Amino acid sequence: MNKLTALFAITALAATAGIAQARDLGPDEALKLRDAGTIQSFEKLNEAAIAKHPGSKVEETELEEEYGRYIYQVELRDAQNVQWDLELDATSGQILKDQQDN
Repeated sequence: MNKLTALFAITALAATAGIAQARDLGPDEALKLRDAGTIQSFEKLNEAAIAKHPGSKVEETELEEEYGRYIYQVELRDAQNVQWDLELDATSGQILKDQQDN
């Protein structure tokens, strides 16, 4: 039984370690980061996302810190009513992920 308990404990720790590496940032914290120049303005990040899908509209945004990196997540809906999920490096504005949402 000790081996089973140890295996379960290791699995649980590994699973929670991955979860703990990403955290959502609230509006106040996000504004402080923007005002300090740590991340780009939300308008600029939204413009970079829309440039990948011209004519699209921003539906939802979220700022997370993942492994010490600020990630800006954007959900867009284009003119053909297709939804897109993008992730940008909030510091540089570089697009990290651009995929159609199923």
